[in-house]
Amino acid sequence: MTTFEISVLLHLVVDWVLQNDWIARNKSDLWHPAGWVHGAMHAIAMSLIFPLPVAAIIGLTHTLIDTRVPARLWARIYRAGGTGAYQVPVAIWRDQVFHLCVLAVAAIVTVTA
Repeated sequence: MTTFEISVLLHLVVDWVLQNDWIARNKSDLWHPAGWVHGAMHAIAMSLIFPLPVAAIIGLTHTLIDTRVPARLWARIYRAGGTGAYQVPVAIWRDQVFHLCVLAVAAIVTVTA
């Protein structure tokens, strides 16, 4: 498995298996500890395969992406977001794509460094 593939697997485990109701309900509030705990969980998981500074950046960006501010900005600029029944799935996948882009950049930077 590549570094990127392992990072995606770790991301999915932390984001979907280890995320409890407290985190899910509160992570979008930058001032609530749930988002920071969730970001720290990602940083810890990513430290298994990335250098600590890179893992910390991944955890920080995960916390910021989960505020949903980047996704709302993207949707506003590109007038994308889905409507009706598609709105929630599109928002979830947009969030996940942002996370995967961060992981891809981290994998590229660390593998080529």
